[in-house]
This record gives sequence, C-alpha cells and structure tokens, in this order.
Amino acid sequence: MQEIDFLAQNNMKIVIFIISFIASFILTPVSKAIANRTGVIDVPKDERRIHSKPIPLLGGLAIFIPVMLSIPFIINDYREIIGIMTAGTIIFVTGVADDAKDLNPKLKFLLQIVAASVACYFGVRIDFLTDPTNTSDVINLSTYISIPISIFWIVGITNTINLIDGLDGLSSGISAISAISFSVIAAENGNVEMTFLSLVLAGACLGFLPYNFNPASIFVGDSGAMFMGFMLACISIQAVIKSTAALSMIIPILGIAIPILDTSFAIIRRFVNGRKIYIADKGHVHHRLLDKGYSQRQTVLILYLISIIYSGIGILLSRTNAVNSLIITIIIFIATVGVAWRTGFFEMKEEEK
Repeated sequence: MQEIDFLAQNNMKIVIFIISFIASFILTPVSKAIANRTGVIDVPKDERRIHSKPIPLLGGLAIFIPVMLSIPFIINDYREIIGIMTAGTIIFVTGVADDAKDLNPKLKFLLQIVAASVACYFGVRIDFLTDPTNTSDVINLSTYISIPISIFWIVGITNTINLIDGLDGLSSGISAISAISFSVIAAENGNVEMTFLSLVLAGACLGFLPYNFNPASIFVGDSGAMFMGFMLACISIQAVIKSTAALSMIIPILGIAIPILDTSFAIIRRFVNGRKIYIADKGHVHHRLLDKGYSQRQTVLILYLISIIYSGIGILLSRTNAVNSLIITIIIFIATVGVAWRTGFFEMKEEEK
C-alpha cells in the first residue's frame, strides 16, 4: 500500500511539473503580445544594459499565472493560501508598475515590506529554528524576533533574484535550479505541499526559459524576478527552515547561493566606495565574467553549473549532522569570499568611480 502511494505521489510530481511547464510555455507569447501592446518594453538607455535592441518585458506573467492558479489546489491551509496569493500579487503588481513606470526605489522597497508583512501575518514566517546541538529539539522564536527575521528574509531573497537578473535566462534558470533543490529537500522532509509548489515554480521557470535564453525574445522583468524571489523565500521558510534539518537556515542559503553572494558583494562594494546601495553598477558576477571574455551563453551556463553545485551541497548538508554542516559551510564561504576578494569583486570599476 505504501509503495502504491509512493508511486502515485511521484507520478503526481511529474504531472504537476509538466502542466506548469506547458502552461508557462504557452503563456509566454501571450505575455509578449501584451507587453508590446501596452508598451512595457525594455529600451537600452545606458551602457549597463547588455542587449542592444528593445525587448518586451512582462515575461513574469507567464510564471505568475501557473503558480498562482496552482496554490489553492496544492496547499490545504486557507490562511497560507490567502497569505501567499495576496503577498505574491502585491509583489507582482509592484514589479509590473516598476517595469512600466520605474518606481521610486524607496516606494518599491516599502511595498516589498508590505507584501512580506502580509505573508508573515498569514503564517509564512520563521517561528522556530532547529537546535544545532540536538536536532530533535527546536528553538522557538518570540513574535518580536520571528516577524522581523521573516520580513528580512522574504524581502532579501526577493531582491537577490531581482538583482541578478542581468543576462538572458539567468534569473529564471537559477530560480528553477533552486526550486528543484527545495523540492528534493521538502520531499525528504515529508512536506508534500511545498514539494509540489516547488515543482510548479520550477516548471513555470523552465517553460519560460526557451524564450528567455540568449538571444532572449522576452525578459522576465522586475515583476517576474521579484515574484520568483518571493516564492523561493516562502518555499524556503515553509519547506526547509521549518524542518528538523540541522542548521536549517544554511540549506536555503546554499540553494540560492549565487544571487545571495552577488547581492552581498554588491552592497559591500557600493558601501565601501561611497555609493548608494540601490544604485546599479556593472560589478555583478555576470558582468565580471563577461569582462573576462565569456559570451552571454557561456556566462549563464557557468553560473548555472555553480548554482547546481551549491544546491547539491545544500541537499547533502540536509542529510548530515550539525557539526559537519557548519564546518563545510564555513569552508565554502571563506573560499568564495577569498576568490571574490582576489578577483576584485569588492572594487568599483574605474569608469564607475
């Protein structure tokens, strides 16, 4: 009987993934037509842009619709449904407004906090952490600690995916890789709902990717990048952090390591050089690889590979004890920061100083 249930669940995973992939693949040309008709186009206006011709935005619509429509059928808790759908819609609409009108960064940040607060109010928050000294115990967090940490996490991950959205197919591909890694961890933790939701997100991202990979005919836009980041943040809280995995905060960080590290380096670089942290520059990891002579496709594939490696390490760490997890993670991040320092990631380019 258990074997039949296991096979049925695996078949359901495949079906959910395929349906989401097909829906996104079909909706992407529709999104492109809507973007062209409404004039939501990314026109290259500065040298920071990699593309040389106008490209329609609103690609995120093809990811937003399949994910939103699936949530009521996947999640059983009505409060969680309301929280994720309401907050996700706020994030998406904020992104659409930014794609169309270039919102003030402070207003955009405020709306992200509002969305994260809504998600937290309806139960998407970090209520406890696993005790690293005894994984059978948990450390309960008070409301005064839980809510600020949860809002910080959701807003932070939302922006990390948005900030790395600088090359064709980069944010959508890395989001798909991260979502797949979260689905594996969620399945191992017995969290069926988040396993399915992760696969829906991964399928939607991959269904969009054929149109978004270099040379892209449509961009995911701030609406799509922020929505993907928001969903990854929510899934990581519900599927990974709220688990019995040792040092559970580390696992989703590794699953989204590339955008988190890139954003962290950007903040440090801009702060050290006296720049406002929300002012864009050409110092992101993909810009550095392009400067080394790699093509757009090569750069994106390199970052895919690194993301797969980090995600794989995160999955392995979810199966080991706290001490090994901590030691391995410290070594990885010291090595990463060392490489970043040696290659000048914390320095502003001469033409931008």
